[in-house]
Amino acid sequence: MRNSAPRAVTAICQALQEQIQHGLLAPGCKLPAERKLSEVFDTTRITLREALVQLEARGLIYREERRGWFISPPRLTYDLMKRSHFHAMVREQGREPSTQLLSGRLVPASAAICASLRLPPLSSVIRLCRTRRIDQRLVLYVEHYLNPQYFPGILDLDLSQPLTEIYARQYGIEYGRVCFEMAPTALRAEAASALKVSVGSPGLRITRVNHDQQGRLIDCDLEYWRHDAIALRADVSPP
Repeated sequence: MRNSAPRAVTAICQALQEQIQHGLLAPGCKLPAERKLSEVFDTTRITLREALVQLEARGLIYREERRGWFISPPRLTYDLMKRSHFHAMVREQGREPSTQLLSGRLVPASAAICASLRLPPLSSVIRLCRTRRIDQRLVLYVEHYLNPQYFPGILDLDLSQPLTEIYARQYGIEYGRVCFEMAPTALRAEAASALKVSVGSPGLRITRVNHDQQGRLIDCDLEYWRHDAIALRADVSPP
């Protein structure tokens, strides 16, 4: 396979994709080390890595820092039109969610967060940083910015639980109107470190600005998803 690098890359991609599609390489399983794979395909590490990167871009495999390459599980369907939260959405699709709180504290609000929550200059917000897993795989890093006026004492609660449930149980607050913005992104340092990928890895950023049932702006979420972990869906009826 050493005679032509482009043809070798194509052949490696086709071979691995065929094995994935036929179930010989199951979701979540770890690929052999790159040195072993380069021997299997009789090619250089550089050529092999190019093929693996192409398969990663297609969402078929993923890499974790210092752990190696793995077969990607099915994407989570993220229904923009459905009232739900991460844990409920994941369980409804037959999978197991978990959330870990990385940090939670009162911080000065950035200009962007002040604008999103319509706060005056030099305001403070509650900033929660959390990671989320599906079937033990890290898929999401999220920063929540809460207006502290509505959530006294929230930092003393178990913040590995869904905020939707905490809001309803502790504060009588339910989500009302939600505004979404979505864009492909290169994962910045905080998100990449939390997701155990390289800085600049492809991701999807979803910004959610949330109102409560009374129309008050209560919080803003910045979600950073692994690009291969999610499929967006919206079923819109005609007016």
